[in-house]
Amino acid sequence: MRRTHLGAWAFGLVLAASPALAPQTLARAHDAIASRSDAATLLVDWQASGPVDVYLATRPDAPLANARPVARAVRSGHAKVRAAATPRPYVLLRDRSDGRVTTVAERMLPLAQGSNFRDLGGYPAADGKTVRWGLIYRSGATPLLSPADIAMVRGLGLTTMVDLRSDEERRLAPTRLAGQIHQDAVPYSMMALFAGNHGKVTGNGGALYRQFPTLLAPQVRLVFDRLKAHAGPIEYNCSAGQDRTGFMTALILSALGTPRAVILQDYDLSTALRHPEWEMPRIDAATAASDPVARLFAGYQANPAMARPQPLHDPDGRTFLASALDEIDTRYGSVEGYLDKVAGVSAADIAALRKAYTE
Repeated sequence: MRRTHLGAWAFGLVLAASPALAPQTLARAHDAIASRSDAATLLVDWQASGPVDVYLATRPDAPLANARPVARAVRSGHAKVRAAATPRPYVLLRDRSDGRVTTVAERMLPLAQGSNFRDLGGYPAADGKTVRWGLIYRSGATPLLSPADIAMVRGLGLTTMVDLRSDEERRLAPTRLAGQIHQDAVPYSMMALFAGNHGKVTGNGGALYRQFPTLLAPQVRLVFDRLKAHAGPIEYNCSAGQDRTGFMTALILSALGTPRAVILQDYDLSTALRHPEWEMPRIDAATAASDPVARLFAGYQANPAMARPQPLHDPDGRTFLASALDEIDTRYGSVEGYLDKVAGVSAADIAALRKAYTE
């Protein structure tokens, strides 16, 4: 299958790549996309020079012999695939010209009461490979999942969920998956995020992100320890699935060799794919009066503007995440240098991670 850039990303969000980025994005992640048109239908688009056979599987590593044929010798670069959200569907595209198979799935899980729960699969990685689907997930908090949502997430086969939230957030909005999937977290107070500003609440932005390499170092070690164990699919999350989770995602994708431009584009997806209404239960006045973190979130809930995801850019248009990555480059030379010094992720570990999580 010819590796050709598609300007459309999963779930209907369109991000046009600049000519300068085009050579980096001629990768498998961009020549096939899948998005859900309704509860029972996936729309799959790709580019190829010849006919393609379309198959449906319930595992990303399923051989063609175990997948169900959907369509033969398709030349249009488009297919409608009848597939419910559970069990999670994976579409396999076999190029008849060379027999090569490309796997594609929905970027975001279609949860009814979840926020920002998405798969890192399909992104370009080192040595012309791509990140494997179905192994690494990022998300917002999960305190209000519906029973069907819980079943969908359980069906992912997650071995670990790493909660990047503070003690207060986890207490105010406990996940509905507790007791069903192994949970990991680093104990800390959310007020520690404000300690560098004399205890005052710092507005989100590049200045706060520049503190992430230091403030989130214990969480980075935890997540990479779990990844290095290669025990199976992993999920990590914060409250909105954009800031702490976005920083962690940038480190993981960097370690796997994903170009930084693609990492920043994935980060920007968080604005469109967030659902703040499902990230925190309503906080009552009594709780807000006795807990400063509860009061902070209650203020968000009372502010109509905060019901809509906010752009993750400083006034000059620069993404918040870029500031965190600049801080790493300045202090450590590279993400790999940071991971080595702060999280104990050696060059040999990087090679092993790429072997396990890319194809």
